[in-house]
Formats: sequence, C-alpha cells, structure tokens
Amino acid sequence: MDRTELMNILPHREEMLLLDEAEKAEEEALGRLRIRGDEWFLRGHFPGNPVVPGVILCEILAQSVCVLLSGEMEPGKTPMYTGLDKVRFKSPVRPGDLFETRCRVIKVKKPFYFAEGEGYVDGRLCVKAEFSFAIV
Repeated sequence: MDRTELMNILPHREEMLLLDEAEKAEEEALGRLRIRGDEWFLRGHFPGNPVVPGVILCEILAQSVCVLLSGEMEPGKTPMYTGLDKVRFKSPVRPGDLFETRCRVIKVKKPFYFAEGEGYVDGRLCVKAEFSFAIV
C-alpha cells in the first residue's frame, strides 16, 4: 500500500501519517518510512544532531500494525493507543535512514488489540515494543 491507500484505512493525515508504504505479509505488517530530514519532529530534536524521537518510532509501529486490521476499520472508527509496554530503544534513527517495521497482533479482545513490533534500519534493531490500542 502506498500513502494514498494507507489513508483509506488510517485516519492520519499530513503531518502525522508516518508511513510511506506498508504491506501484509502473512500474519505480519511490514512498513517503511524514509526519514528525509525535513520532518517537523526533527526541527528541535536535536539541532545539529537530528534523531527521530522515540515516541514517533512507537507511533510508526502502531500505524504499521493497523494495516493488519484494514478489514475491521469501519468508517468513523479511530484506532487509539491504550498502552505501551516493554519499549526498548536500541539504536538512533537519523535523516537518510529507511526505517522498516515488522509488527504482529498477538491478542484480540474487541475493541482492544494487543500487538508487538520492531523497527530496523539496515537490519539493525532500533526499537521494539509491546503495545495495545482500541478501535473506537
């Protein structure tokens, strides 16, 4: 899915749509975002040494996993974060990097969904987390 297709399942728009593309691969969602360097979240984080904030990396994971639920996202419903757990930041993500996600839904108790995911740059683990959200 490209950005236009992603907007059909995600409520996010510029500047909060944080995926360039995503796809379903069996039970996993794979997402990609090229960090250009001109993103709003890099302006002050950190001048002269830009690093993608950890909270943004977590948001990218959440948007990625929503690709697995595209058939369950009804019009007017919004996926909302309900929790983050066991978040670990392993390596910084910087301008020029291609950030790639790999996420899975591990449990469903509607309207709650529980997931886990990792984010990589060139095969290097940058972030991993367990998270939950509700479609409301």
